[in-house]
Amino acid sequence: GFFGAPEVYVLIIPGFGIVSHVCLSFTNNDSLFGYLGLVFAIVAIVCLGSVVWVHHMFVVGLDVKTAVFFSSVTMIIGVPTGIKIFSWLYMLGNSNSRLWDPVF
Repeated sequence: GFFGAPEVYVLIIPGFGIVSHVCLSFTNNDSLFGYLGLVFAIVAIVCLGSVVWVHHMFVVGLDVKTAVFFSSVTMIIGVPTGIKIFSWLYMLGNSNSRLWDPVF
């Protein structure tokens, strides 16, 4: 219940950082595209990730309003994740790098 859901979001945060660094080194840029948006997206993922554990409590008989709220929060966590993914894709798409170029 409580331990499983936030753990997923805690474990994905370092992975997001690794992907950001790989994109940064692959494109030879000085900074990430949309750096402030990426930071806010990470903060939003951390905040929302610590709230969505309740959607696993379906056997305790949550009332409808509570279930709708936590289901909505669970879906909304896709927005900051999408911001990160589209920032990475934009950064990679607008670089002069090619797939066969060495990263370092």
